Parts: sequence; C-alpha cells; structure tokens
Amino acid sequence: MRVAIDGPAGVGKSTIARMIAQKCGFYYLNSGSFYRAYTYNQQVRGRSTDDLEDVLENAKKIKLSIKDGAIAIDGQDVEDKLHTPEVDRAVAKVSTYPPLRAYVNEQLRKVSEGMDVIAEGRDITTVVFPDAEVKCYFDATPEVRARRRLEQHPENGSFASVLQAIKERDEIDRNKKVGALKQAADALYIDTSYLTIEQVCERVLSAIFACKNDRK
Repeated sequence: MRVAIDGPAGVGKSTIARMIAQKCGFYYLNSGSFYRAYTYNQQVRGRSTDDLEDVLENAKKIKLSIKDGAIAIDGQDVEDKLHTPEVDRAVAKVSTYPPLRAYVNEQLRKVSEGMDVIAEGRDITTVVFPDAEVKCYFDATPEVRARRRLEQHPENGSFASVLQAIKERDEIDRNKKVGALKQAADALYIDTSYLTIEQVCERVLSAIFACKNDRK
C-alpha cells in the first residue's frame, strides 16, 4: 500500500508520516529531504545553488539513503543539517528545476517498489504517486506554521522573518511550472492548524483502515 501526504511547509507532514510509519510498519519517505540534501551538498562543496545544472550533476555523484527517518549522504547522517536558514533560502529554487525533480521522483518510485510506504512532500499525491491508495492534503495558516518552525528550529531567526520566508516559499511552490503545490481531487483535506498531532494521526489512520477494508 502507498499512502501519500501532501501540503505546504510546517503543516505536520513529517511528524504524522513518521507516526503512521511506526504504527503501521510502513517505510517512511520524505521527498523534501532529497531536495534539501542536494541543496546542502551543493553548499558544502562551495558551489552555487543558482547553477541548477551543476546541482543535478553533483547530486548524481552522491548516494542518498534513509534510515529510521533520517537522510544520509554517502552513509553519513546529515538530517540535522538540512533545516538551516541557508538551506531554507535555497531549496525552493533548487526544487523547481524540472530535471532534478524527475531525478528525485525516479528514486522515490524505485525505493518504494513492492513495499508498504508512507510518503510526504509537495506534489507527492499529484505527480510522484498519483495512484496512491490513500492521499491526504494537510494545510494550516502561515502564522501557525511559522510558530511550529520556530519551535523546531529556534535558531532560524525571528517570527517575522520565518513567517515571511514561509509565505515566499508558498508562492514559489504554488507557481512551479512542474510539480506545483496543489490538492489532488481525491485527497482527504485536513486543516492541522488547531488539531493535536494525535487527532491528525487518527484521521489518517481511519482513512488507511477504511481503504484496507474496501480491498478485502
């Protein structure tokens, strides 16, 4: 079974996806971590993230793997390095590059073949796994998302700066020529603004169980 969770940054996709993976024994995939890892890789090489062809070429030189929800470059865990202000500022543009998106999507599909997976990220329900048995679209107000981001990464700056960054990221994501952020027609819409993690998790689990029962 494939479960796909879509939506903008800061709506709880990663947290809920990890919980579902643990509860159901699914493999957890985070597409956004791939783009962040390639952005980080470009930066530590001292190369410009504006040179998107170079980003892709360098991406092909490394091996990404996922273990316990953490992403690694050539076997080294870099999860805690993927949400810095530097990566935040550059990843939106990097992820708009169609050849890189195609490369990432190909990897996500290969990793998930023949497995029960829960995948989250932008365009997961519309482009990467349009045939997923369960699709969810999470949403929340920009203000709530900014507060969550600061709680997770207080070093990222002021509330005003984080809020502005989120709004700018949304604008870029919604206007991408390829893989734009949008809700799939058959996705379950969940506004997570004022729901607890447990409440959101319960709604997704209910959708999964309902799907399993329909397939019996």
